[in-house]
Amino acid sequence: MKAAKAAKSATKAKAATTGKSATTAASGTKSGAAATTAKSATTAKAAAPRKAPKAESHLAMVRRARRINRELAEIYPYAHPELDFRNPFELLVATVLSAQTTDLRVNQTTPALFAAYPTPEDMAAAVPEEMEEIIRPTGFFRAKTKSLLGLSAALRDEFGGEVPGRLEDLVKLPGVGRKTANVVLGNAFGVPGITVDTHFGRLVRRWKWTDEEDPVKVEAVVAGIFPKSEWTMLSHRVVFHGRRICHARKPACGACPIAPLCPSYGEGETDPEKARKLLKYEMGGYPGQRLSPPADYPGKPAPALGAG
Repeated sequence: MKAAKAAKSATKAKAATTGKSATTAASGTKSGAAATTAKSATTAKAAAPRKAPKAESHLAMVRRARRINRELAEIYPYAHPELDFRNPFELLVATVLSAQTTDLRVNQTTPALFAAYPTPEDMAAAVPEEMEEIIRPTGFFRAKTKSLLGLSAALRDEFGGEVPGRLEDLVKLPGVGRKTANVVLGNAFGVPGITVDTHFGRLVRRWKWTDEEDPVKVEAVVAGIFPKSEWTMLSHRVVFHGRRICHARKPACGACPIAPLCPSYGEGETDPEKARKLLKYEMGGYPGQRLSPPADYPGKPAPALGAG
């Protein structure tokens, strides 16, 4: 009897222990599952992509663009065309020669060219082979010689030896496109114009003023952002910035005064010390591109051809 009672108690104790273990196990499983779920949720939250920045409205872009122009006016109060010239004819010829070469190389070449052919009449009568030798350093000298002979003859025969002051007349001259015409009009005649060269196009796309690639379309978009009175000087400031700081391959972002306004900041070198080493011309302590720069230019004149 006593033995049977003891056996019964042992069976009860074993059942109780088993039940408690099962409960504990179930509780542990539940807790573990909850922890795993929480961890997964945290991981998923961390991995979730950030919201894209709010798209800039057209009005906001215009305000930012105009502020960039004001900042550039303070940075480059001396901005100017970087071709040496004394009259509209010299500027026209120099601009034609500047295709596919630097303004520096043109400025080093034109003194001899204008000494030999100072007027459209003189240039129209030039011996092609002799002119080719003079302008050879600018590259594509045969094609450029043909253009210069053609435009000089047109000026002599159709415009009385004078450079016309209208866009529609200029673009009819051999070798003269819209960019060249705007350079001449803006800097020789005081007619506002936007000059879309490679530097200008590159920077306005970096600044998200437009995504257009065609120069004529770029000109139209930018003309709608700024008042006409700003067009010529805006062109100079943007080109100056592109040549000195905002380079094509490695812009000096860390040394750029307008970095806070640039949506492309970080495409180039952001370390200030390293970025300063990328600065060119007067910004980096080097000579400029003009042999005869304006009086307010703070840098050194460029060396003559063969002088360095």
